[in-house]
Amino acid sequence: MTMKWSEVTPEADYLNRRAFLAAGIAALATPALGLGGAPSAFSTDEAVNSLEDITHYNNFYEFGTGKSDPAQYSGSLKTSPWSVTIDGMVDRPGNYGVEDLAPESALEERIYRLRCVEAWSMVIPWLGVPLAGALDKAGVQPGAKFVAFRTLHDPEQMPGQRSRILDWPYREGLRLDEAMHPLTILATGLYGRVLPNQNGAPIRLVVPWKYGFKSIKSVVGITLTDTQPQCSWQMMQPGEYGFYANVNPQVDHPRWSQATERRIGKGLFGGRQDTLMFNGYGDQVAGLYAGMDLAKHY
Repeated sequence: MTMKWSEVTPEADYLNRRAFLAAGIAALATPALGLGGAPSAFSTDEAVNSLEDITHYNNFYEFGTGKSDPAQYSGSLKTSPWSVTIDGMVDRPGNYGVEDLAPESALEERIYRLRCVEAWSMVIPWLGVPLAGALDKAGVQPGAKFVAFRTLHDPEQMPGQRSRILDWPYREGLRLDEAMHPLTILATGLYGRVLPNQNGAPIRLVVPWKYGFKSIKSVVGITLTDTQPQCSWQMMQPGEYGFYANVNPQVDHPRWSQATERRIGKGLFGGRQDTLMFNGYGDQVAGLYAGMDLAKHY
């Protein structure tokens, strides 16, 4: 289903909702999705970007390579009904509805930093569920080591797929321990509302310590495997885009520095800020890579 912008919780209401609730004010508009109660311990306390920023500055090449193309061309994408095929090394393979993988009653708010490999960043208030819980529904078998993801392939609905910029469909992958980490979520909403098409509706991956291209959108397939899966950007330019794609200010992209980033929404003279190792989530995830050379396994 396509969200109407008239249905969106007003941004000022969203940003101040906890203050309203604390004051006992009940006039806040009812959201389309639950807000998940108290803030998650995994959420950052940084100021979130505006709804305009988050929904109109996107990389979603299925709808075009321009930052405004996804908002302009994704409105007709049919996102309901929608199912995700989970197969491979699982006990219960099959087609799972979005409501099965991420029931509304289980949604959590996660305010995460997003760092793009292009050296810009945002802070986004997602609604979603831990990926681990969704995989548990399918029953991960002991020999599984990786999780492969696949985006919808439908050039009629996704005009960017008519170009040959990538080998469609878009594919991504994680190591199993990364996929099962509590920071890794499947998101179905943001700003307390149903996920907009341009942001990966109806269900997308969010892995906040990795560059944004790892957080695959509009997922239709999840495969558990014992072999490292192929990933679209790594296949396209293996010297520029690695399998791990962990945010790392010490390892530059071959064509630009990753030491700093531009926060979207700060304006032309907003300057740059230092990029944090693992996008600031090192305390939670650095142990996943103990003993690895992160310049080699970039």
